[in-house]
Amino acid sequence: MAGFWFQQALLPGGWADGVRVEVTDGVIHAVTPDCAADPTDERHAIALPGMPNLHSHAFQRGMAGLAEVRGPGDDSFWTWREVMYRFAHRIGPDEMQAIASMAFVEMLEGGFTRVGEFHYIHHDLDGHSYDNPAEMGVRLAASAAETGIGLTLLPVLYQYGGFGAQAPSEGQKRFINGLDAYARLLERSRAAVAGLPDGLVGVAPHSLRAVNPASLAQAALLAEGGPIHIHIAEQIKEVADCHAWSGQRPVSWLFDHAPVNAQWCLVHATHMDAAETARLAASGAVAGLCPITEANLGDGIFNARDFQAAGGLFGIGSDSNVLIDAAEELRSMEYAQRLAHRARNVLGRRDTPSTGRVLFEGALAGGARALGRAAGLMVGASADFVTLEATQPSLAARRGDGLLDGYIFAGQRMVDGVWRRGRRVVSGGRHVVRDAVAARYRLALGTILS
Repeated sequence: MAGFWFQQALLPGGWADGVRVEVTDGVIHAVTPDCAADPTDERHAIALPGMPNLHSHAFQRGMAGLAEVRGPGDDSFWTWREVMYRFAHRIGPDEMQAIASMAFVEMLEGGFTRVGEFHYIHHDLDGHSYDNPAEMGVRLAASAAETGIGLTLLPVLYQYGGFGAQAPSEGQKRFINGLDAYARLLERSRAAVAGLPDGLVGVAPHSLRAVNPASLAQAALLAEGGPIHIHIAEQIKEVADCHAWSGQRPVSWLFDHAPVNAQWCLVHATHMDAAETARLAASGAVAGLCPITEANLGDGIFNARDFQAAGGLFGIGSDSNVLIDAAEELRSMEYAQRLAHRARNVLGRRDTPSTGRVLFEGALAGGARALGRAAGLMVGASADFVTLEATQPSLAARRGDGLLDGYIFAGQRMVDGVWRRGRRVVSGGRHVVRDAVAARYRLALGTILS
């Protein structure tokens, strides 16, 4: 058993002073506010629950900054995708593990304590399956074990190159599986995460353009009650192509043809009309938002104001990992709404005026649902928490929600410590294995980019 004591901590019911947390075997078994510290307790000033990162493509950390060069014509998500395909086709298992470990280190340093890894590089460089079809998933699990991050592995079902069962392109050959092969991939993926203390496997039909209606339904059954994630309505072209194929917009088609419920996470859902926004909010499914990546790719702005008003659940993800920071994702989410509506504190609520509090608690709840694991400083949850550096100028003379507003809107690297299952993995803002991981990362990038 380990004991921790915090001057202030954000609990499910709000901020509390003098909070003592007891941890046994990585799980919180007691939370006591308004108490004195025991002599053996580890003591800190400010504690927050660790944030779930509900959507990541870890390998894309290696190409961060490589696509910021204008091409001969107009650049878009679709031209960026070609750069990504070329990068992906140079990554072997060793490079995957090295890059994922770097991404996971930075996630933990940035306040994320669990990741939903939306994983679609399944095959060898020539497009053939590895001896173990989940070889790349094994490497992702090894990176999670090394860095300590919680892992919800989401192997992707990718069958086609576009709506109407179009043949996949050469750039997609490492991603493609039929349903039988995908079922074997899931079985091996579950074995890959079995050694992690709270590892979990969900399913991820890549998008409506990459599967057909029958395989979408079968993939949902293969989830066995676990998380189901899908990219949807990220780009205007995707919406137009879906309408040309089906006569419906993507989110409308999905709700009419799949039993979307609280198991589901609809990633991006950027381009929804009012009816789709209301249906998603009422379903219990989570909108998986990745504001930094969505801005980087020029996707557009999610209709967060109306979605929130309808009671919708959201979480945040680092997606392309071009920049990894939980507070920056939340800040970017609110700032996009301010630009879209030419107003301030758009997502603050009358019952919770602190915009930082609304953003943080919303992403915590939605991320936990999407990744299939409880999150928060509460009995029964994994002991995943973050401490802030209390001497930061932007936290001076702040209490409670003022700390969250300072952290999210005025913060620069405020995370001091991070604990995963009660074990400290970040100290003084640096991951305990950062140097070794960064050295392997540099070698891997040298191999890929040479």
